[in-house]
Amino acid sequence: MSLDGLASGEHGIFTPLVQFAHDLGVGAPMASPAQQSAVIRFGPFQLNATSGELFKAGRAVRIHPQPFRVLVLLAERSGQIVTREEIRQCLWGDNTVVEFEGGINFCVRQIRAALADDAENPRYLQTLPRRGYRFIASTTFVELAEDPIRLVYAPGPAAEPKLPTKEVAEFASSHVVSRWNSKIAGATILVLSLLAVLIALRSHYFHRPTLTEKDSVVLADFTNNTGDGKFDDALKQAFAMELEQSPFLNVLPEAKVRETLKMMGRPPNQRITADVGRELCLRTGSKALLGGKISTLGSHYLVDVTAVACSSGDTLANEQVEAASKEDVLQALSRAASRLRAKLGESLPSVQKFDVPVEATTTSLEALQSYSKGREVLKVQGDVASIPFFQRAIELDPKFSLAYAAVAARYSNLSQPSLALTYATRAYELRDRVTERERLLISARYFRLTGELDKQAQIFQLWMADYPRDANPHGSLGANYVYMGQYDKALAEWRKALQLAPDDVAMYENLGSIHLALNQLDQAKAAFDQAFLRKLDSGGLRSVIYYFAFLRGDSAQMDRQVAWAMGKPGSEDILLSAKSGTEAYYGRLNSARELSREAADSAIRSGSSEAAALWLVNDALRDAEFGEAGRAKNQVRQALLLSSGRNVKFFAALALARVGATAQASAIADELEKSYSSNTVLMVYRLPAVKAAIALSEDNPSRALQSLEAVKPYELGQPTPSPLQPLYPAYLRGQAYLSMHQPGAAAIEFQKVLDHPGIGLNFPLAVLAHLELARAYASVGDTPKARTAYQDFLSLWKDADPGIPVLKQATAEYARLQ
Repeated sequence: MSLDGLASGEHGIFTPLVQFAHDLGVGAPMASPAQQSAVIRFGPFQLNATSGELFKAGRAVRIHPQPFRVLVLLAERSGQIVTREEIRQCLWGDNTVVEFEGGINFCVRQIRAALADDAENPRYLQTLPRRGYRFIASTTFVELAEDPIRLVYAPGPAAEPKLPTKEVAEFASSHVVSRWNSKIAGATILVLSLLAVLIALRSHYFHRPTLTEKDSVVLADFTNNTGDGKFDDALKQAFAMELEQSPFLNVLPEAKVRETLKMMGRPPNQRITADVGRELCLRTGSKALLGGKISTLGSHYLVDVTAVACSSGDTLANEQVEAASKEDVLQALSRAASRLRAKLGESLPSVQKFDVPVEATTTSLEALQSYSKGREVLKVQGDVASIPFFQRAIELDPKFSLAYAAVAARYSNLSQPSLALTYATRAYELRDRVTERERLLISARYFRLTGELDKQAQIFQLWMADYPRDANPHGSLGANYVYMGQYDKALAEWRKALQLAPDDVAMYENLGSIHLALNQLDQAKAAFDQAFLRKLDSGGLRSVIYYFAFLRGDSAQMDRQVAWAMGKPGSEDILLSAKSGTEAYYGRLNSARELSREAADSAIRSGSSEAAALWLVNDALRDAEFGEAGRAKNQVRQALLLSSGRNVKFFAALALARVGATAQASAIADELEKSYSSNTVLMVYRLPAVKAAIALSEDNPSRALQSLEAVKPYELGQPTPSPLQPLYPAYLRGQAYLSMHQPGAAAIEFQKVLDHPGIGLNFPLAVLAHLELARAYASVGDTPKARTAYQDFLSLWKDADPGIPVLKQATAEYARLQ
């Protein structure tokens, strides 16, 4: 086959070769004559469009082929708007079907990382929302002398595998005999370059991989031989960030590491040295131990990362990279980690797609060190104790997106959603500064806190596609289904999440709670037992076990869970509030009120004022349902003084509506509707309940039913904060039917509450539904059923405090039936 035939692309392997290389982002970025003949200079940078290299002050800067091509396109048209469609054409043309939006975003993030550019205050790349991008730095074009060696594609420093460009060029130059046949020489060079690409790619794709996707790896601590404490912990955290963005590498979860360390008789925060890591490897059936070290090399630093086989101790892969200064260490580590991933068996397209350098997340070693310390404290001491370390990381680097996300997660766990949303919003604004996996996590958390479940679900689908072995999107999607009362779907997602993360205690919390909601107590117990067999424990798990024990009538087990939580910030207040609910369920209101006050005080001591307000407003809503209107209003006032959070306001509006303070309730509801119109749960579940309660207080039951119509598909849901006062839509609908003299329809609604004890749990409606059902039966003259329902209620309240308005009413009504 002739070279001319290959060059024409009419037959042979030329066309598929070009397309294959193009799809992978491997190939010369030769989009225009200017790009073929010039170096573009801007600021301290020099962009060699021909060789595919970017230099900063004479030093090579790591950038991958596709982002490089986009950078050339933008720099060549400095000052002009380049649309996203033009970028798509540059990268993929018309005939390639790809998910280009994410690809373009990836390229832009990589460019900003390479140029150390700030999206908010750009020096080079300006974003024009809904239009595209503009390169705003002044550029200078420098012509290159015609040189066969420079006309052959030479990948930048990070491109793998390396190609034999010099040898190919020397062969090509011997064929350049005159200027008139330069086109033939150019075609020859291009074809030989593509053949070199094919050979390299064949070697990459068909060699036997060191690891497979099923193999787990253990991450060891970095050895710091420099004497500089700034590298302590920071480099392991940076290395972990680099590796965790890979969908190929299966890094052993931290929960499994802690569990195994306990089995080895070591503390959960044990430093993972080579010896300890090797034992961890063998005990967990992992394939490799990944670690590294940093040493000084004169005034430079040498970063060395290594993968060692757990069984034999043989070196599977090794990378050494030199850094010219301390400021360059993170960039050097990123290069080494990418190359190590490729050597361990990850495909070239995967390495290129999921390869955001850690310096894009933060350039501060001190911030990384504080962030790492926060994660360590979180493992051992929990949410409250870890927050100061994450906040310190933010002080050291105010654009450290992951640190904001970490604080948001802690406050969310501590029932402070308003404060959590503040931090999650900042993390979301900075999401272009993180890896793809971290961006997905940050976006999902942000949309959960804003309540935009549809947008969150879209994030989960992308997450599952890119990281099919990650449990997080399945667990979070299951939570969404719980909010909307779709328990079968939630169970399927949480079972999948448990399969993927069997050592994550949150998965057992989720599974146990879903079995409670479905009245599957034996399955719930099995989930708890499995968690304890794996040595897993948490305040969330203890809370679910408390409600399980309540449904079983096991007061001793309930007391054990409360005792466990005492003295544990972030758990104590939750279990005290749960116990207050049980006391109120049996009519012991004085005890319930005291426990609610203790729960609020505990939350305040741990810095969780919004959680404290939630426990007070929950107490207010109980008083409202039991007829204690004056005390309910007072508790609402106290709660709102502590916090003006969205959930606190919702429960305040509901409590006020239930005691007839409809003007104040309506004002709060209107404010919520205006401020949070995109919040799915608030709009389709919470506010309809408030509006129905207002309508009932204003003696307009038909309007109440109309307000509740939209809630029907979701009325069994448990929106966050959960569990807190569920089943209101069905209960209010029942009361509306009673007011309209439709007792049959009312009885169906109250029975619906009683048929779901695993959702109603120990909250007032679960006990008051017996009384309302008795009233419905009495209205139709079914005295035997009415008497039975009254007896059910009065039996539960046999030890109730005297003088409670609803108890006095029930006693009088029952007497009239005799």
